[in-house]
Amino acid sequence: MKNPLDPRHKKRQKVVEDLFRSEFHKQRVGEIAQKIIAQKEEIDKFINKAAPEFPIDKINRVDLAILRLATYELKIIKKEPPKVIIDEAIELAKEYGGETSPAFVNGALGKLVK
Repeated sequence: MKNPLDPRHKKRQKVVEDLFRSEFHKQRVGEIAQKIIAQKEEIDKFINKAAPEFPIDKINRVDLAILRLATYELKIIKKEPPKVIIDEAIELAKEYGGETSPAFVNGALGKLVK
């Protein structure tokens, strides 16, 4: 398990929370979440290609927030190694998601980086 005090992990937690909340309420969100929301259409196309059997509107909102953040980091930012981004996304899915979330997130992101 990731160190819960790791500042990068805390930052990702905040972004996932912002993205999740933005699905339900119009409110202020952090800078990274704003950038992701602004590019949501492009990011969602990547997610659709990685998990075509799961339409965006059918994906659990928490899993979708995690996938959007990870996809943004993998396909747009490209700053950290894919393995680091995927590992972080899986940890977030364990923290915030349901029982099947870690496997789903891992599978979708694994397809995305191939």
